Amino acid sequence: MVKQSLSIPDKLKILITKETVDWNLVLKEVLALFECSTGTLHFLNHSNNMLELETQIGIPEFLIPKLSTIPIGKGMAGIAAERLKPVEMCNLQTDDSGVARPAAKETKVEGSLAAPLIYEGKLYGTIGIAKPVPYDFTEKEIETLMNIGNKICQEIG
Repeated sequence: MVKQSLSIPDKLKILITKETVDWNLVLKEVLALFECSTGTLHFLNHSNNMLELETQIGIPEFLIPKLSTIPIGKGMAGIAAERLKPVEMCNLQTDDSGVARPAAKETKVEGSLAAPLIYEGKLYGTIGIAKPVPYDFTEKEIETLMNIGNKICQEIG
């Protein structure tokens, strides 16, 4: 459960609005807020319409090449980007919907949430967080992650 309600913690706001943003530190703070162990931050490359990995925490090294560039519509991040809506899974390990890519199971995470980074209706990328246990993110948690994504967009836009 998120330690705070829908508001973005001041520390995170400050990190996001610095002149030179340390995206790894921002992701680390997001993971701490949601008590997650693994996360990714992808930004949209408008020239090729692909999600490109900006930073990650907790992803096994051998998987990095598989998620360094993600097509819109593929995997949790790609589907969140395509739909412009969050995609959540209580247990990535037992999911058989086809939303998660086969390599995603190799992360060993279970409760997962991918959210699009949207500002004024425009897609800027995605943020993904995950726990090592089965977990259903609450509506408040999903809304908080979307609010964080909105704040990120305001800085990179």
